[in-house]
Amino acid sequence: MTIVLEAYIREKREKKDILLMTHIVLGYPSMEASMEIVAQMVAAGVDLMELQIPFSEPMADGPVILKANQKALEAGVRVADCFKFAKEATKRFEIPFLFMTYTNILFKYGMEAFAGDMARAGIKGAIVPDLPPEEGDAYLNAMAEQGCHPVYIFSPTTTDERMELLSGKGSGLMYCMARKGVTGKETTFSHDLDTYLDRCKKATDLPLAVGFGVKDKEDVAYLKGKADIAVIGSQTIRIVNEQGIDAVGPFIRNLQ
Repeated sequence: MTIVLEAYIREKREKKDILLMTHIVLGYPSMEASMEIVAQMVAAGVDLMELQIPFSEPMADGPVILKANQKALEAGVRVADCFKFAKEATKRFEIPFLFMTYTNILFKYGMEAFAGDMARAGIKGAIVPDLPPEEGDAYLNAMAEQGCHPVYIFSPTTTDERMELLSGKGSGLMYCMARKGVTGKETTFSHDLDTYLDRCKKATDLPLAVGFGVKDKEDVAYLKGKADIAVIGSQTIRIVNEQGIDAVGPFIRNLQ
């Protein structure tokens, strides 16, 4: 199935008040468990998914996701394993998958090779938090050649001018951090967030995905009418840690 990410999101949004995008760290708690978690999430109604390639210094991630990265690396998960997993997942499940990773992995792999293997694996785009567009010509060119989406990030401290720049470089969707800092910390859903999301809407025509601290049904409900996609990351890993992988499906169903 060929998916143009933005068109897919627009079409799904005609039927749902808000979409769900989840985030897993590949290989945590194991590769087999990761595939089962994906299956549960898709069956529970997830619309998109981020697959994080484990990295030793995930600077945008808080302690929950950091520990998952460390455990996956200790278990021997490598980039080649993540591409193999992605290829299987995209064949089995008819939702868009994105990679989330860091610049060092792309640099070592080779930008053109990475984008090419992404496309061949069926991955629709990538979120690379530490690769600004000013340093990303090779990445952007490689992604464009393969028809893959470079997804950029807004934060509450991003200026209006920079939001406009990022919007012009990105495609597919815009990832909006609900607060500055790293993943997994408490986020206050308040007037300040509303004001910030209004700025995001004015800066881009791309669909808005909001993450960093979205953890329950109330948070998802709050974002309806303010964003297109709610992103659930650290909380799913907490559920796995505390209740096991069989609790993932019920958790996701309860968010909607």
